[in-house]
Amino acid sequence: MSEPPKRRMVRPPVGGAVRPVLEKLKSGKTRTASSRAWLQRQLADPFVAEARAQGYRSRAAFKLREIDDRFRLIRPRARVIDLGCAPGGWLQVARERGAGAVVGVDLLPTEPVTGVTILEADFTDEDCGARLIAALGGAADLVLSDMAPNTVGHRQTDHLRIVGLIEAATDFALVSLKPGGAFLTKAFQGGETAELIARLKAAFADVRHVKPKASRSESSELYLLARGFGRDA
Repeated sequence: MSEPPKRRMVRPPVGGAVRPVLEKLKSGKTRTASSRAWLQRQLADPFVAEARAQGYRSRAAFKLREIDDRFRLIRPRARVIDLGCAPGGWLQVARERGAGAVVGVDLLPTEPVTGVTILEADFTDEDCGARLIAALGGAADLVLSDMAPNTVGHRQTDHLRIVGLIEAATDFALVSLKPGGAFLTKAFQGGETAELIARLKAAFADVRHVKPKASRSESSELYLLARGFGRDA
C-alpha cells in the first residue's frame, strides 16, 4: 500500500483571485468547456464584482468578513497567522478589522499588504512554524487557513490531500495559539476525520462547522471553527 502524499500547502490554479474576467471571456474560443464555465460563473458572481469594487484581492474576503461578523474572531491588536494567504484577501480583512500583527505564508508569491509580514514558504517545512511565530512576535490569537489541495480526480487521493492539509493546519494551531485563541480552517463535507474532530474538541471549548454565504451553495466547501483554546468544553 502506497504512503499518503506529503502534506503540501497548495492551491487550485484558479484560486479565488479577482481577475479581469471580461477580457478572458473574449478569448473563450481557445478554452476548455470547464474553463469557460468558470469564467462565466465569475462574471455572474456578485461577490467577485463586490470584491473588485471594494479593493479586495479575492471574493474569499467576504467569507472571513461574514464569519468574523458572527463570531468576533479578529480582536483589536490581535496576533493573526494566515496559512495559505495568497492572493491576500484574508490578510486585508485582518488588518482592516484591527489586528495588531498579521503574518501570512504561502507557496505562491503574494503582493505586499500594508502592515503585514508575508513569507513565501511551505509552512509544513520543519523550520517554518518557528519562523512564523518569530515574525509574529509571539503566540497567535487566531490561526486562519483557507488552503485547498490541487485535486487529481481520484476520490481517495483527493480525500487524503484534503485531510492532510486540515491536519497540518490543526497541528500548527495546537502549538502556536495562546490560551483562549481560535482556529478557522477551510474544510469540505466529509473532508476531516472523527479523530481530528475529537482532537479539536479536546483542545477547544467550542468546535463547529460554518458555511458563509460567499461559499457557493453548490460547493462542498465549508469551514471548521474552533474557539476557546485550552478552555474546558
